[in-house]
Amino acid sequence: MKAASGHVEASRLSALILFHLRAGWFGLFVFLALGLVLESFHGLKLGMYLDLRHETRRLLWTLAHSHGTLLSLMNIALALTLPYLPSTSRLTIISWTMVLAQWILPLGFFLGGAWPKGGDPSLWIVLVPLGGFFLLVSTLLIVYNLQARLARTHTGATPSQSPP
Repeated sequence: MKAASGHVEASRLSALILFHLRAGWFGLFVFLALGLVLESFHGLKLGMYLDLRHETRRLLWTLAHSHGTLLSLMNIALALTLPYLPSTSRLTIISWTMVLAQWILPLGFFLGGAWPKGGDPSLWIVLVPLGGFFLLVSTLLIVYNLQARLARTHTGATPSQSPP
């Protein structure tokens, strides 16, 4: 029965790794495409993007592009880190909070810049701190679990998972 349990655990880990690789690479596609669109707006000298009165839009859309790209890379990094994390229920929390951060934080910047009012972002900007909170939770849990894994390794305990 232990072998079956190990197989399920390995299967779950493999599925999580593929999930974060897919989320990361798809996010890179979306946010790099957004960057190309923004560069096109710049190259075409579109007033709705470049005029001084639209400075808030330009800044927030650039932040959406850059944060989305970075968070997509963090999902790929998480996929590479997962084999080193102990198999706990925290993996689900780490996974979901990282993916939520990847989409909510840049979406807040993008929507905040879509309908600015007098130089201020729209109300959608409230998504940014929510996405930031998810990112902090995910990052803190990753650090905590890596530290727990390191502590078990130094005490001579057998790690619950070994990297490939």
